[in-house]
Amino acid sequence: MCAFQELKGRRKEFGLKMKTCVVIINPSSGKGLGIKNKSKIENILDNYNYESEFIITKYRGHATKIVEKLEPVDLVLSVGGDGTFSEAMNGNLKRKKRLVLAHLPVGTTNDIGYMYGLGNNLLTNLKLILEGSIQKIDIGLINNHAFTYVASYGKFMDIPYKTPQDLKRKIGYLAYLFEGIKQIFRYVPKCKINFYIDGEKHTGKYTFIIVSNANRIAGINNFYNDIKLNDNKFEVMFCSLHKKIDILKAFYILKTSDVKYISGVEIYKTDNLKIEILDDYKSWCVDGEEFSDTKNCFEFKLINDVSILIPDKNIEKLFIKK
Repeated sequence: MCAFQELKGRRKEFGLKMKTCVVIINPSSGKGLGIKNKSKIENILDNYNYESEFIITKYRGHATKIVEKLEPVDLVLSVGGDGTFSEAMNGNLKRKKRLVLAHLPVGTTNDIGYMYGLGNNLLTNLKLILEGSIQKIDIGLINNHAFTYVASYGKFMDIPYKTPQDLKRKIGYLAYLFEGIKQIFRYVPKCKINFYIDGEKHTGKYTFIIVSNANRIAGINNFYNDIKLNDNKFEVMFCSLHKKIDILKAFYILKTSDVKYISGVEIYKTDNLKIEILDDYKSWCVDGEEFSDTKNCFEFKLINDVSILIPDKNIEKLFIKK
């Protein structure tokens, strides 16, 4: 029997109750980093008084089914990319009694992890999470499918799921940049859209749309300033930029300033949004994964009674005190 198992036995012997944690690992994320560090993750959880069970996902959407069917536990920890956490969240929303979720990022972009204040060291990140605090967070729904931080449509928005997996494994985030450069020079027509903000109708032609609850999107920090993840509002951006030079200028502004300074961009803040795509419908990108629906009309809602365990580092910046 290994040392941490002996420690568990002593705790039980003296009547010390351990918390329970289910760890869901996506073996395809981060060159298998979660699998490689399984025993270290288990040891750290044990040191923080968690008795753990590990489940390895076998296909896309598996984490959703796992979380939906779990017996009650104190914590569910997803180990993978942003899409893995999104799957876990979708499973959580299917439950009558929701669980506390946490996310240990090992993906390519890791927007969610960096936004929450995590870095590049897997084991340090885990300790930061376990020493953190539970927060209520707004979770978006697009036609009743959950997204934890972003749903997007149009030019550039298919990069996360169309970039070859082998290339992402080899060069990581650079693979997205290469695909983005190719798309700058690829003609994509504007899409005609009706959208309704708080019931008020708008019509226009746009290159892309971003509906989010995040201050880091597509690897860009501070995409918006002063974002709160529990203010019961989406940030919605409609972009009509089409010329290559204008798009390049926009990316430069995003890297150095705030999205509100980009001309050709409309920004709204709302909890009541409906979008009708009037041209040929293509898939949305939801938390980095492809999302398709037979409809061309998309209703966005917010759920705000979901709990996550995150590091304390960025809580004051990202959350309103309630």
